This record gives sequence, C-alpha cells and structure tokens, in this order.
Amino acid sequence: MLIEQPDLAPLLVLTPRFFRDERGFFTESYNKRAFAEAAGADFEFVQDNHSRSTRGVLRGLHYQLPPSAQGKLVRVAAGEIFDVAVDMRRASATFGRWFGIVLSAEKGNQLWIPPGFAHGFLTLSETADVLYKASDYYDPASERSVAWNDPDIGIAWNLAGEPILSEKDAAAPPLAAAEAFGTTDGR
Repeated sequence: MLIEQPDLAPLLVLTPRFFRDERGFFTESYNKRAFAEAAGADFEFVQDNHSRSTRGVLRGLHYQLPPSAQGKLVRVAAGEIFDVAVDMRRASATFGRWFGIVLSAEKGNQLWIPPGFAHGFLTLSETADVLYKASDYYDPASERSVAWNDPDIGIAWNLAGEPILSEKDAAAPPLAAAEAFGTTDGR
C-alpha cells in the first residue's frame, strides 16, 4: 500500500495495490498495522458507514466535537467523488485550510481524516457508494457542520451548477461562527 501525506498534515492518502487478472482483482483495502504506523497512532474503528449518492449531491461539511470526535477512513466502492477535509482545530496553524482529492472505485484510493477535521464530498459519477470507517460512534449531540461554500475556506468544488444539499447542510454556519476544536490533536 502506498501511503502519502498531503500538505495538510495529519491527513493521509492511502492507495492499495491491485492484483488483476481475467477473473477480476484482489486488493487489501485496510491493514491495521500499516495504518497505525502511518497515522502515528493506533485508532480503533468502531463503526462502518455506507452512503449512496447521485451525481451533484454534496454531503458535508460534517464533524463531531469531543468527547465523540471522529476520525474517518473514506473510500469509494462504486463511482467517483471529490472528497474534502477542512482543519477545524483553532489552535492549528492550518485552521480553516482544506484539502481535496478525487477518490474512485477504479483507483481504490482512500483519505484518512483524523479527529479535528470536517469532512464532505461531491458526487462526480452517476452514483457513488462511499464507505468510511469511523473511530468513534455517531453522536447527534456532538455533531456539527460548517458551510460547504464559505468563502473564508474557499473550497474549489468545480461545480457544474447548484449542488443537491440536505436542509441541514444548506443551513450550516460559516467557519467564523462554527464551533471548533480547541486543541491540535482533535480531542
């Protein structure tokens, strides 16, 4: 597995090796030991989530505050998305900065979004099945969101029109008004 660290640490991009032949393919999509070494911590994943979205659906930007802050390991099982993480750690030198990457079933690449970051994605294909492992349970009392289109964040979504949003995502506050993490470790 190839593991890269983008400019916005401690995010990680993981790309597994595929072994293809006339039958199809085999890949190891997750290895606890390799992931812990790359992430610098041994995260326990307690919940697997699966969403299906149609082209133009934008989900996010979501995060959970302590004591239920979540890290997410995101991958696409079918289709393609533009996946985004935003640093929500006020004490961080990169607070409010974002990183985006196209994740696809074809590439098999994944994005590790540690606690302290908001997460969202735009569906680029006709449909996309997005799978993500979470390091803490969903907790509605800890759940927060930040506006997907906040100019202070400035995400380059490359939209071909207006995205399809949930009511919650359409009403999310801007970064300046959003609750954020007070420490750099996302806890």
